[in-house]
Amino acid sequence: MDINTKLLKKNAYRITKKRGKTAIRIRVPGGHIEAKHLDVLQKLAENYGDGNIHITIRQGFEIPNIDIDKIPEVNKMIQSVIEGLEINQISPNTGYSAAGTRNVSACIGASVCPFANYNTTDFAKKIEREIFPNDYHVKIALTGCPNDCIKARMQDFGIIGMTEPQYESYRCVSCKACLINCKKRATGALKMENFKIVRDHDKCIGCGECIGKCPTGAWSRSTEKYYKLVIMGRTGKKNPRLAQDFITWVDEESIIKIIKSTYSYIDKYIDSEAPGGKEHIGYIVDRTGYPVFKEWVLKDITLGDKAEVKEYINW
Repeated sequence: MDINTKLLKKNAYRITKKRGKTAIRIRVPGGHIEAKHLDVLQKLAENYGDGNIHITIRQGFEIPNIDIDKIPEVNKMIQSVIEGLEINQISPNTGYSAAGTRNVSACIGASVCPFANYNTTDFAKKIEREIFPNDYHVKIALTGCPNDCIKARMQDFGIIGMTEPQYESYRCVSCKACLINCKKRATGALKMENFKIVRDHDKCIGCGECIGKCPTGAWSRSTEKYYKLVIMGRTGKKNPRLAQDFITWVDEESIIKIIKSTYSYIDKYIDSEAPGGKEHIGYIVDRTGYPVFKEWVLKDITLGDKAEVKEYINW
């Protein structure tokens, strides 16, 4: 059987160890899926695979041992899931488009978690709509707070939820619950002056720990949404590393523009001789240098007054 492996992988199918067999990757933006779609995945695994489903680290599903000549049938069967998850396609009934850029993953976010500062799934879906389909090797993850349950610092782009705590002194009874919690669980950004709390903005990481611990509601989350954007974390064979802070107190719209500009940056600087025509974004940044990357992705963006951009990053 002649197989166009490059086309196969762009259609989100894997080359496997078994001749004539493939595995489909089911992308789930933000990690949220309605239970009704699981029935389709079960039938697909039982009718076309070997009855097994693997849950991937990127919050998707992989269904192995599918006959390669059954791909057209599988694509038709999976169409309802693709439409239900609002996946961008090149055309209907052709399966998933693009396997280079990985699924945009997210922690469960503010709809469930009391620590989260924003709806991670909604933001993940916005990013999904902007970047797919695209075959460049980029990994993006969103986490609702600095606890970083999604391991955002192991991604090319990690989006960490922040809030600027709002303090209403007349509600404060000087119990120090917020101060003690910040000292033990965060950065010690709070202190007591004249029986009221004072927040050090330079120390504050916007986690919101003070808000959850206040018994009188003196602290609340800011209506303005802020984020910390960390970049170029990676695992892999060469120089694994944690992502470093790029911009703190940045807004959602700017993050989306930065990510979109990054794809243009990749298009400009990617090594055309890289194996398989793919080069991980982190290695491109290593080659061109952080200043070139920063200039490229920020050149058409006006950041908010609170945004703080790192002048230098040393990984």
